[in-house]
Amino acid sequence: MGVQNRSGKYFKFLIYAVIVVLINIVGITLFVRKDLTENKIYSLSDVSKEVVSTLTEPLTIKVFFTKNLPAPHNNTERYLRDLLTEYALHANKFFNYQFYDVSPETEGLGPSAKENQELANSYGIYPIQIQALEEDEVKFKVAYMGLVIIHGDIVEKIPTMTTIEGLEYDLTTAIQKVNNKISSLLGLSENIQVRLYMSSSLKTVAPLIGLDELADLPENVKDIVAKLNSKNYGRLEYKFIDSATDEEQAEASQRYNIMALKWPDLGDGKVSAGQGIIGLVMTFKEKVASLPILRVFRVPVIGTQYQLSKAEEIEEMVNGQVESLLDINERFAYLGGNGTLALTASMPSMGQDQEAVARFTEMVKKTYSPKVFMIDKDPVPEDAQCIVLARPTEPFSDYELFQIDQALMRGQNIAIFLEPFKEVRMPQVNAMGFEQQTVNHEPLDTGLEKLLAHYGVSIKRSIIMDEQCFNQPLPQRMGGGERPIYFAPIVKQDNINNVLPFMNNIKELIVFKASPVKLDKERIRENGLNATTLLSSSEKSWEMKPPIRLNPQVNRPPGPDAQRESQDIACLIEGEFPSYFAGKSIPEKPAAEKDDNAGDKGDGDAADKDKEAVTSPTEDIVGEGMILEKGKPAKLFITGCSAFIKDDLLNGGERTPNAMFTMNMLDFMNGRGGIAVMRSKTQKINPLEESAVFTKTAVKIFNIAGLPALVVLFGLAVWTRRHMKKRSIQRMFDTN
Repeated sequence: MGVQNRSGKYFKFLIYAVIVVLINIVGITLFVRKDLTENKIYSLSDVSKEVVSTLTEPLTIKVFFTKNLPAPHNNTERYLRDLLTEYALHANKFFNYQFYDVSPETEGLGPSAKENQELANSYGIYPIQIQALEEDEVKFKVAYMGLVIIHGDIVEKIPTMTTIEGLEYDLTTAIQKVNNKISSLLGLSENIQVRLYMSSSLKTVAPLIGLDELADLPENVKDIVAKLNSKNYGRLEYKFIDSATDEEQAEASQRYNIMALKWPDLGDGKVSAGQGIIGLVMTFKEKVASLPILRVFRVPVIGTQYQLSKAEEIEEMVNGQVESLLDINERFAYLGGNGTLALTASMPSMGQDQEAVARFTEMVKKTYSPKVFMIDKDPVPEDAQCIVLARPTEPFSDYELFQIDQALMRGQNIAIFLEPFKEVRMPQVNAMGFEQQTVNHEPLDTGLEKLLAHYGVSIKRSIIMDEQCFNQPLPQRMGGGERPIYFAPIVKQDNINNVLPFMNNIKELIVFKASPVKLDKERIRENGLNATTLLSSSEKSWEMKPPIRLNPQVNRPPGPDAQRESQDIACLIEGEFPSYFAGKSIPEKPAAEKDDNAGDKGDGDAADKDKEAVTSPTEDIVGEGMILEKGKPAKLFITGCSAFIKDDLLNGGERTPNAMFTMNMLDFMNGRGGIAVMRSKTQKINPLEESAVFTKTAVKIFNIAGLPALVVLFGLAVWTRRHMKKRSIQRMFDTN
């Protein structure tokens, strides 16, 4: 009997052991985890899942990350491993990834690690220097922290990953980019032309200016293009052009903006006076891109220096221009002219304020291909889902307003950064006799105002001032401390509408010289539209009406009896907009802008008599449906703050709340709401919710007196319980 019991126990133990092993095996292949973070930082977004689950060709991610890095870089590696595991779980059979050991020599570099370093370098992934705190000392280490994405013959790299912020966004957009690039290259009807313009006369002067390698440049560029051709399906076609004559040089220099050099007799007559051009030009259909491969800079004392771009720099420039020429990114239309902010250096500058929007341009070009158009000459691009009007300052004709109105009727979304004032700088002599500049704010009337009023929205002629604002630190020579800048309100979470997904993770941002947006709720309701306020100032804000004097030294809050209320800063209107031109005739294009196809008009009275005697047959033709009187569903974003796209508010980089708001809004208007949500999952600024004064006082009292009182009460409760238990036992054994 004992033997049977003993064997039964052994049998049960064996079954339990097998079950435990099977559970562990299942746990290795099938695991479940719960992301408890508020913004689901450690979970894949829906757009990421869709991207990797719809791959049609093999995609491989090669990660080169040094092991055993100090914090916080070890956390980045761990997060990257978890992220790629999540990608693999939701991807199809075409997705693969692999980590390569690239440990530095100081940690015992093996043969495979050496090969992996060479492999990383071949992809353009190089080590960087990081700080590490070891044994109470700050030391510097060299580490690899990059990856490459290989999709077909296309290679996209992320050379450094020093933080987990935006890592999923960078990966997903990079995967989308290479996928779009393959589709574009395979569908090309003609090759991309790569032409090196270089005058042979430059070879004689090259040694004197430190360019001994100039003679080898044509062959070097040829090799670079051949290398890139292997990764671009052979779609690059190289040609070297020796511009020998002055006419050829002048034509190429003017046409493609190529650098031209001119020199007198040099080297005691050994080098005769001459001139030449040098530049790399890429063309595809009507698109042209000029690549400056010779840099000229001045060094104090030494003088002018000349430097050719390195091979890897030329390779990167050519590869980047391929993407630009093919328009592989999403497109949006950007209005040029009418005094708008210049998006790029190539935009016409006539009548435009050259305020800096370089950071906005840099950010949008990573995922978009902006199409700049002049509305007085070009039709509104119909293939653009969103049109951006950035602070126009010059009037629109009715013909131009008609183009904007009809674009909205076609269902194209419009984002307008409109300001009611134009800053005019005027020189003025102060009391000390020194000349200084004063800024006058002159009222603007571009014509857009009547169009927007018809839709139910307007920009008030005032500036929002707010006690909840940015405080400017003052230098010690001015007494130190801080000075409030009332015309730079800080918009906190209570005044940010987080209902829309693309706004959900925006917690706090700053605006600058913003004008209030006024919604005509009655007109909006009559038009059958929906209006949403996205941003507003605090209840401590007020309006500065003309004359506008924005001077922090003299600006003061109004008295206690003055009216203060929250002001709308940015709004979104959605629905089927009614046309402003419904029931009206189509506006004529201004005479100065009409095509000169009518021939010679003649002069004087003869032309007038001919005009009266001859009636154009087109006047008898009546067109129907030429004006869209009721639009398709569309979105209109309107704000009275153009600083949202200026460098002043975007100087903190892409991860700042201001940058995220601007880019998320652009994504939302372009139908990429999922990308916007993914971008703002992580935040640099994540402030605590504001508490009332009573709540703060109550929490403080509880911490000081409440917690000790609870401890005392708990002790009394324990003592009372023990005492009662003791009395109960005594009564139980009481013999009396």
